[in-house]
Amino acid sequence: MTAMSDALLEVRGLKVGFPTPEGLVRASDTVDLEIYPRETLGLIGETGSGKTVLGMAILRLLQPNTIIEGEIRYRGRDLLSLPEAEMQRVRGREIGIVLQNSGTSLNPVYTVGTQIAEAVTLHQGLSGPDARQRAVELLDAVGIPDPVRMAGEYPHRFSGGMRERALIATALACRPNLLIADEPTKGLDAVTKRGIVDLFSEIDRDHSVLFITHDIETAGDLATRVAVMYAGEIVEIGGAEEVLGDPAHPYTRGLLASLPERGMQPIPGSAPSLITLPSGCRFSPRCGCAVENCSREHPGLVEVGSGHYARCMLYD
Repeated sequence: MTAMSDALLEVRGLKVGFPTPEGLVRASDTVDLEIYPRETLGLIGETGSGKTVLGMAILRLLQPNTIIEGEIRYRGRDLLSLPEAEMQRVRGREIGIVLQNSGTSLNPVYTVGTQIAEAVTLHQGLSGPDARQRAVELLDAVGIPDPVRMAGEYPHRFSGGMRERALIATALACRPNLLIADEPTKGLDAVTKRGIVDLFSEIDRDHSVLFITHDIETAGDLATRVAVMYAGEIVEIGGAEEVLGDPAHPYTRGLLASLPERGMQPIPGSAPSLITLPSGCRFSPRCGCAVENCSREHPGLVEVGSGHYARCMLYD
């Protein structure tokens, strides 16, 4: 893929590995992607495909012994080479993150308002009543009822959907240009999920969003473009309508066929271990379209339409 010069974030050749006694877990393997101003990029794939690791790697939030190679450029600056002091200024102020699992992401011993005010104080220099007022305004902006009272409540007094909204408010506290949202609708009922989707529809008018999800329907509702991950690599990327309406990669077709409205046809087999990846195409052991070369040659991303790429021997 060829990056455009106006990309807000560019990821090039990103490799992320976790050393273990059994071997190196290759959670992200030579990933390339871009996010442009005021666009939402949906990142989809099965659990364990490397989606969350990619989001955490962008903000350098992975464990210290993680092996990272490649480039992550935000507005031209390589985040992987920034000193930690500069990286701390990027986190929250320029790139915000909504972590997975709202039940554990909020500190149970501090009120929600205090936690949001802390982010405001850290990155915007407000303190005391001003920071508190900003926290109330943010809770109101994300649809928390009676925000003045709820700012003084502890996380356990919030429902799952309200906790998710509080995390979004915290991430938006410093008006970041890019928001990384990791499974923000996971575990929510249909009505609450719809509310979160509507909230993100409003957010992406002013921010770029990396929306990480296994929920294909939600990605289709929100995303400008969609990237599909499998076994640590991008296997398809392009406009949301093209990728979800006319998928090129057999894995993407399998994900869509597994949806209830498509007949709930599961993909055979299971994803490979990220320690012992299969040779050739990583999806070939599960692929009904596989031919002999698929198990021997590792395909590259090939353009199958305007801005639409697939990693498959059918096109390579």
